[in-house]
Amino acid sequence: MNIKIISVGKLKEKYLTAGISEYVKRLGGYTKIQLIEVADEKAPENLSESEMMQVKEKEGERILAKIKDQEYVYALAIEGKNPSSESFAKQLDQLAVQGKSQFVFVIGGSLGLSQAVMNRSNTQISFGKMTYPHQLMRLILVEQIYRAFRINKGEPYHK
Repeated sequence: MNIKIISVGKLKEKYLTAGISEYVKRLGGYTKIQLIEVADEKAPENLSESEMMQVKEKEGERILAKIKDQEYVYALAIEGKNPSSESFAKQLDQLAVQGKSQFVFVIGGSLGLSQAVMNRSNTQISFGKMTYPHQLMRLILVEQIYRAFRINKGEPYHK
């Protein structure tokens, strides 16, 4: 199985980088994981609706350029399904049994994901109704992917 996490913007905080690196290292025994950053679009604070769409579209083009046709795409979106860790693990396992081996998780920029990225996604998932900083979301996501592998292998992991 191969997993790619595509996120908008550069990760700057050392504590987040350290946490993500730890989980990437742990995942090494289960899967290949690739972290891809695409540039965020510079945008002033007070954007009109059409300007916000333009920003999301430009970021979306950068994201879509990194996705291959055969990859199964999860878009992280607040309006997506909010699975438990166990059901997320089960879904990954079932997709693998069905022959899916290349997964992409997409984390958008501060304005969210473009409609084109949402349309390309196979599944939209949410980590709740709360808003998290996009950089922190990378750490939460990679931890949940690690947890899913532990669950699927029947290995102990704190609950």
